[in-house]
Amino acid sequence: MRDGLVTSLAESPDWRISVAEANGPDRHDSNAPVRALIVDGEPLIRELMSIALRHEGWKVATACDGATALRSARQTAPDIVVLDVELPDMDGLEVMRALREQTRGLPVLFLSARASVEDRIAGLEHGCDDYVSKPFSLQEVVLRLRALSNRSAAGPEVGGRLRIGDLVLDERSLEVARAGRTVALSFTEFRLLRYLMRNSGRVVSKTDILQEVWGSQFARSTNLVELFISYLRKKVDAGHPPMIHTLRGAGYILKQPARVDSHS
Repeated sequence: MRDGLVTSLAESPDWRISVAEANGPDRHDSNAPVRALIVDGEPLIRELMSIALRHEGWKVATACDGATALRSARQTAPDIVVLDVELPDMDGLEVMRALREQTRGLPVLFLSARASVEDRIAGLEHGCDDYVSKPFSLQEVVLRLRALSNRSAAGPEVGGRLRIGDLVLDERSLEVARAGRTVALSFTEFRLLRYLMRNSGRVVSKTDILQEVWGSQFARSTNLVELFISYLRKKVDAGHPPMIHTLRGAGYILKQPARVDSHS
């Protein structure tokens, strides 16, 4: 894996240009540099990721284990985190939960040697915003991080509360509640739910959702939409009348459940 990572960097001297073209204008033109935290037990991965992201103009902090990562996060307030699932001292999922207690909705990209589809799904189900298996392409990881960072920088837009029935989404605090109970969502899940709520009562296609939530570089990843819709259903609809519906061949619609007449 180490040789593969080194080769990926050495043989692609123009990779920064391709990433920029693929993802469009960089948010850093008018904003402060992104603060990234890289958490991985392998020194070479930390070094290569640091070099790549600093070339992007980002400020980078690194940590070799979970405890160091949590201390660093308190000091640097990262905008985005690259997190190894298997750390020497803590499970990556535990670290992610602790980081998000400090910063609600903090975007997290998992790196993991666990490469099976089941492992990737488990990581996404636990709330990470993206998941990349080792060994990986450095160019691909930077592309994914830039896309995730730009989505984070672009939203949520300043606004108020969206309310559909007993489902409430606060665009300022990034909080979601159903029937008065808090619903914990990742940043990507939040964006997806917000898009559905803003278009409540209207069918939105998978293509529309991909463009709005993930961006054009994920235009062919329709299975990504299916996966995150299933996560939302588990979190938003569990124990309640369903609000998120599939219209086969057309897309998805979020609508207020029909009222049940207690006298009928």
